[in-house]
Amino acid sequence: MSLRDTAIVALAETKIMEKSDRDVWELDAEVLESLLDQSGFEKAEIDGLVLAGLSSTAAGDYFWAQTTADELGLELDFCESVHVGGCSATGCVARAAAAIDAGLCTTALLLFADTGVAESNRRDRNYRREWTDPYGLLGPPGAFGLLSRRYEHQYGLDYEMLGKLAVTQRAHAVLNDNACEKLRKPITIADYLNSRMIAEPVRLLDCVMRCDAASGLLMTSRRRAKEKGIDKYVVPIGYSERTNFLGGENFVDVTRTGHEVSGKRALAQAGLSLKDVASFHPYDDFVIAIMLQFEAFGFCGRGQGIPFIRERNFAYDGDLPLNTGGGQISAGQAACCSHNLTEAVRQLMGEGGKRQVKNTANALVTGIGWINYGRNWGSSSALILVPDA
Repeated sequence: MSLRDTAIVALAETKIMEKSDRDVWELDAEVLESLLDQSGFEKAEIDGLVLAGLSSTAAGDYFWAQTTADELGLELDFCESVHVGGCSATGCVARAAAAIDAGLCTTALLLFADTGVAESNRRDRNYRREWTDPYGLLGPPGAFGLLSRRYEHQYGLDYEMLGKLAVTQRAHAVLNDNACEKLRKPITIADYLNSRMIAEPVRLLDCVMRCDAASGLLMTSRRRAKEKGIDKYVVPIGYSERTNFLGGENFVDVTRTGHEVSGKRALAQAGLSLKDVASFHPYDDFVIAIMLQFEAFGFCGRGQGIPFIRERNFAYDGDLPLNTGGGQISAGQAACCSHNLTEAVRQLMGEGGKRQVKNTANALVTGIGWINYGRNWGSSSALILVPDA
């Protein structure tokens, strides 16, 4: 068996909300019920739970995965929380596949749930609280502001082209009924350029808005899926992650990321080249992160992100569909940052509705772990999915 021998047989999402009106376990139960209804599996058949740890709802609870299993009435042979920041969603797919491959479980619930706006229990004890917050660099916007300035110094930036990415993703969110309603309004490049500065040159419309929601996937072996009579599913065929890229070096180029490594490895594992990529679903906590990933993956050369954006159509019906659900920036940062993953699965299942892409041969999904001071982001992941290959 291998990564390719597993199958994502169902996906479920709640509406993304500015602030949840329900407890996180209610959202979990809603997701689980939907997955069971869609797949025909019984709850007793689920013997694995892989939970994304990127949640501030119960950040101080050491037993969150076990407690969630208890609340949902699941009896498990495999139970894990995945903690690689914004790579956690894609990382859950790889770890569930590994568990199924190893015979540790047969059917796994992948759960991404966070009501951190309504109920935040987060307490950081890391580089940020120790070394950056005391000196006034408050949070990711400040870090991305510095990163953006460095990129601009090295290569130059055309902010209208960054605005093009923001406008495209917002247009996709307008077509996404599950996107946060506050964000389902079209914007123009002028709107982007005129939005207020948060951490110069990072603007309001460069940034994600934290929201509440839950989503989930159901994974099993392809053999088991066929035994259950499931004829529509999604298969992971390539995965790689890199943590602490260039972390041992004293001085690094902050415009470089671990996707330089993880992207090549995932594509090689999948047997694909970049020209084969049918749709791109990058982690997008800030607009410039999208452009940096174009360069790191090799869609264009280093410093050539702006010309690449200028020449491409990233709409759902364009030549390289980009974050067709709106991305986190325009749908809302919620559900443990799983939005780009669930959107890719939805597209490959042909359930994209008004924003359905034409080419469903594959989808490339990425993750970004965290960003530390004076470095690029700490974890970088790449996941390649195909429909029932």
